Amino acid sequence: MMVKNSFISIISQKEKEENKGSVEFQVFSFTNRIRKLASHFELHKKDLLSERGLRKILRKRQRLLTYLSKKNEVRYKELISQLDIREPATKTR
Repeated sequence: MMVKNSFISIISQKEKEENKGSVEFQVFSFTNRIRKLASHFELHKKDLLSERGLRKILRKRQRLLTYLSKKNEVRYKELISQLDIREPATKTR
């Protein structure tokens, strides 16, 4: 069951045109692609190539979120709450 209309539309159309390079917009678009692929895997459990693509997108989004958390903690917290993303577990070394 593909659910296309359930994807988030937080950012207005005008903001999308102005801020396509912003970290928030990139994380937003990666999140939409991740959710679309997750619904794809409900039907196609053995699609390994798409799974590899999903892992690549997840890594890109994580790098952007790490960058944003170091640059601006307030924007980071706001973004993950808007997109309903879990905060990653902190790495202990």
